[in-house]
Amino acid sequence: MTETGRILIRGGGDLASGVAAVLFRNGWQVLIAELSEPKVVRRKVAFAEAVWEGWQQVEEIIAVLAKEDVEIENVLQAGRIAVIVDPQAEVVNRFNFAAIVDARMLKHFSPDAISAQIPLIGLGPGFVVGKNCLAVVETNRGENLGEIIWEGSAEQDTGVPAVVEGRGLERVLYSPREGIVRSFVQIGDFVKQGEVVAEVDGTTVVAPFDGLVRGLLRDGLKVGAQVKLGDIDPRMEPSLATRISDKALVIGKSVLDIVENLQ
Repeated sequence: MTETGRILIRGGGDLASGVAAVLFRNGWQVLIAELSEPKVVRRKVAFAEAVWEGWQQVEEIIAVLAKEDVEIENVLQAGRIAVIVDPQAEVVNRFNFAAIVDARMLKHFSPDAISAQIPLIGLGPGFVVGKNCLAVVETNRGENLGEIIWEGSAEQDTGVPAVVEGRGLERVLYSPREGIVRSFVQIGDFVKQGEVVAEVDGTTVVAPFDGLVRGLLRDGLKVGAQVKLGDIDPRMEPSLATRISDKALVIGKSVLDIVENLQ
């Protein structure tokens, strides 16, 4: 595929990775630009982990960390997703892309000069059509999830996760203070209510109910107070930890519809 069949995705978290998977499975070459120390909770389904590990497999798709332009080219030509450390997306000055997907989930408006050069698709709040993007995809769960917005902006972030088997906000674990994360369980483990899942500088974080550890930050990361630390799912289904969410796939399909209409 030529360079015009390439998509740049800013951010490599779980939603971004779901979008990347949909695009990749439909023949697009995908390059993900990430931070130097990405803080991702749902690590088993996030290509951002390649920054730490050198590579990451999500379902059947492999992403590889590339440090030089020649490595990017080699990874893409080998049929992999390329991941680079490039917070400002400076790679757009060196490669051609059919579109940029901003999947950093910024939540607040930020002007973006890149959008004036290459069609930019924004995910969720923080994007306004005609001001910092070409189109927006709705990311809030509900009847509008995945809606392609050609005028205006997405719904505001609710700050409340979807309810799963009666569990909503309590599913999310937050850091109790600023400090270094130390975990005592692994993603995919089952935990009991009250079991210590992690600690931040000695202050423990416990499971609020019996469930599956669906996501957890890496050991050794420094976090601020009230930063999302983990995700406990009441459903006792191990595959939930390693499977791209239905939400991410719906959003990915909408992004695919947009980029294919650009051709």
